[in-house]
Amino acid sequence: ARPASSREDTIIETLKKAGKAVYRAYLGIGVFSMGLMAACVIYAVIARSFFGISHTFLEEFIPPVFAFTTFWGMGICVVENEHVIIDAVYAFFPAPVKKFFALFNSLVVLLLLLIMARYGWNYAMRYGKQISMGMRVPMIWMYGIIPLSSAIAALCVVYRLVVVAATPVSSFKRNEE
Repeated sequence: ARPASSREDTIIETLKKAGKAVYRAYLGIGVFSMGLMAACVIYAVIARSFFGISHTFLEEFIPPVFAFTTFWGMGICVVENEHVIIDAVYAFFPAPVKKFFALFNSLVVLLLLLIMARYGWNYAMRYGKQISMGMRVPMIWMYGIIPLSSAIAALCVVYRLVVVAATPVSSFKRNEE
């Protein structure tokens, strides 16, 4: 029998590989969505500007795809720790305070995303039975983007919380310390 630590290492490596595969798929969906939105916008502008053609279904399709890519991209930024942060004051705090702020900020973002998911869900359920004028589909497909994207971004924030909680305080020290 293999030692317990070897089995644990194997499990951890398997989880890391699975996590990387899920993240690659997550990035792929984000890249596809951005490409789709860009192609739709470029086509709509050219068709309208040069040929006088306007497609109602595109006018309805582009805003929810934009909302989706915004929240999807937010999840990517959170996972990569590449979100916008004003750190002029933050940089002068000691490492334990920095870690506390990193956890606190993530909890605030998580709370806001959960609120958006809840109210977005309520809105989608209440008004989602209406049929769209252009695409002729139930509006739930468009209204559902906000709660779905918010929930997925919230999962990314939970991941980030786990990473920050597991990060040693020494990692939050300034480089010159």
